[in-house]
Amino acid sequence: MKPDSTKTVYDGKLIDVTVERWGENEREIVEHPGAVAIVAVDDDGAVTLVRQLREPAREELLELPAGTLAEGEAPLEAAKRELAEETGLTGGRWRKLAGFYTTPGFCREYMHVFLAEELEAGEARQEADESIELVRILREELESRLAEMEDAKTLVGILLYIRQV
Repeated sequence: MKPDSTKTVYDGKLIDVTVERWGENEREIVEHPGAVAIVAVDDDGAVTLVRQLREPAREELLELPAGTLAEGEAPLEAAKRELAEETGLTGGRWRKLAGFYTTPGFCREYMHVFLAEELEAGEARQEADESIELVRILREELESRLAEMEDAKTLVGILLYIRQV
């Protein structure tokens, strides 16, 4: 399906906003390059999460390591890059758990969720504007701690992981 017309009304660094005309209706669409999230499980059966400030939420959120796809970057490569940058974890066995639109009512962001196991610890290389605390939660504690996770991609990833283990 294609709109009758499209006009970019905001051209930002991370996102653009377009207005599309569908017959008599206009829709404002947030254009996003896509993103990845990683359920990173170590040899002890713990999942590594990150706690970081999310300015739009006005608080620090407990989340899966995640990030935005660079132009032309494959989702798996982006996932490996983001996990290494945020946590220092590398290598291991990887497989895709799911893919989904995060907020399809107004945003074109498509999220790829990966499971990474048998990872090797290393030194994180966080970006200058990131202040990230690593939080390890054992698999058997995940379900009882879901209420601490207010981020949709994290809830999806953790629930998919719990369901498949």
